[in-house]
Amino acid sequence: MSIHILPPQLVNQIAAGEVIERPASIVKELLENCFDAQATQITIHVEQGGLRLIRVYDDGVGIEKDDLPLALSRHATSKIANLDDLEHVTSMGFRGEALASISSVAKLTLTSRVENSTHGWSVISDGAEQFFDIQPAPHPQGTTVEVCDLFYNTPARRKFLKSDKTEFSHIEIIIKRMALSRFALGFTLFHQQKEILKLTPALDLAQQEQRVAAILSSDFINNALHLDFEISGLTLSGWISVPTFSRSQTDMQFFYVNGRFVKDKTVAHAIKQAYSDVLFHGRHAVFVLYLTLNPEEVDVNAHPAKLEVRFRESRAVHDFVMSCVKRALANVRPTIPNYDELSAHSEIEFDTFQTSPRFQKSLNLSEPEIYQTLYSQSNESPIEYKKTFDTNPNLMVLGYAISHLHGIYIVAETATGMVLVDTHAAHERITFERLKQQYADGKIATQSLLLPIKITVTEAEAELAENSEHFFAQLGFELNRIALETLLLRAQPALLQNSDGEQLVRDVLADLIEHEESYRIQSEYNEVLAKMACYGSVRAHRLLTQDEMNALLRELEQTERGGQCNHGRPTWISLSTQDLDKFFLRGQ
Repeated sequence: MSIHILPPQLVNQIAAGEVIERPASIVKELLENCFDAQATQITIHVEQGGLRLIRVYDDGVGIEKDDLPLALSRHATSKIANLDDLEHVTSMGFRGEALASISSVAKLTLTSRVENSTHGWSVISDGAEQFFDIQPAPHPQGTTVEVCDLFYNTPARRKFLKSDKTEFSHIEIIIKRMALSRFALGFTLFHQQKEILKLTPALDLAQQEQRVAAILSSDFINNALHLDFEISGLTLSGWISVPTFSRSQTDMQFFYVNGRFVKDKTVAHAIKQAYSDVLFHGRHAVFVLYLTLNPEEVDVNAHPAKLEVRFRESRAVHDFVMSCVKRALANVRPTIPNYDELSAHSEIEFDTFQTSPRFQKSLNLSEPEIYQTLYSQSNESPIEYKKTFDTNPNLMVLGYAISHLHGIYIVAETATGMVLVDTHAAHERITFERLKQQYADGKIATQSLLLPIKITVTEAEAELAENSEHFFAQLGFELNRIALETLLLRAQPALLQNSDGEQLVRDVLADLIEHEESYRIQSEYNEVLAKMACYGSVRAHRLLTQDEMNALLRELEQTERGGQCNHGRPTWISLSTQDLDKFFLRGQ
């Protein structure tokens, strides 16, 4: 068979197969063009789930008449001109394929008007990249792209689409996802000529949180921590859920790199590690996070649909994201509104973790909260202690212990109502954090193996292990390469003496290959320390004295991650006086 050049329309249809999976893919590509056009308002009309019509209008800078044919041609773009531009991509669309690919599988009309022009110009394309007939057309400043009858000329592709309702739901998800990346833009979405979504520009933090609430739910924003870090050219901002607000799926996880939504294994692993000892097993955090870094440090040209990126320093990004999220979670401690503002009939609600925007808009992580010690078992009587709480409630957020209910729950009176504390879970977290700190401060004890273990690995793994001897030694392992594909394990951490040393080494090497870093050993340590904390904590049904209960409350107030035990369960909940009034219909 002779070699021949493919016709442009077929080439575009092949390209469309990579990026145009369904109507939502078209909406994504068109919205990215709107972003690059410096739009402030975007309106999307959809009919029959996008199969019959997708029309996107923006009020951006528009396209010059002579550039309209080029906009519909393959590999034509205003975003980059050379390799240096490609290595500093700041725009959303840059491949110069979207409109040409779309026009090869649908009927596309492009209409645009630039500033100071008396009218706009319109052109129709069938993906053939020839015989463009440009006609004058009335149009406000900006651009409208109308896509009709998707896959009309490729019926096999159309068979893979779902119902109109399902396809529209994908479009709605895409628009909401992209609306979270551009708070300054307004979005309006119509389906079957009915307004489905209207988002006004969000220019300050309060408005941004309103948009996040509208897209992810008010429950999330009321149980979210706002964070904002900047270290060595890396910036991470956004919102993460408190550990008790989680989901069974990862469907509410939004991560953006330089304004582009991405799914990245490095970032996903970092966030999972940050939540590792506060999230209940099988649950997933909710977050909307924005990573900003020098465009040179990230390759956005790693995926046809631009959903994946490559970081030049993936390990640095991983550690930065993990440490930021960890620090935010560690600083979730009980807080309370100003006592002077409280009264018996106050309308202020006391949230369980006090992270509602009403009280705590963000965490100043450079200035950790400091609690004063109020209790001294030797020189302060319960009566004096109670008196201290009545006069200084802001220093005793978890209140004054009243009773140890069923030997399990501490009942405490607070300035705003009451608190119930799971004694074992609270003491378990306190003990766990102490053990982790003690372990971090000390040298790792190493246990020599009675019989060294030979481990057969690949040559690449053996070389990696040889280059990582110091890394393994820091973690308490004595590991040497003794042959081309053989390692010898002579010692392992004493704390992990009952663990399978060979399997642990193999798993760590796999982590190093995948992520250039391994937290598996640290996870093993934490599992052992967590078990020690569990065994060493107050057991259920052991009645505590009032002094012991109050001492536990004070410790919990000062403990990092004190809101959850080591298994992710809550350690305490609160009920405001307003909640109690509702139970008994007071004031009704």
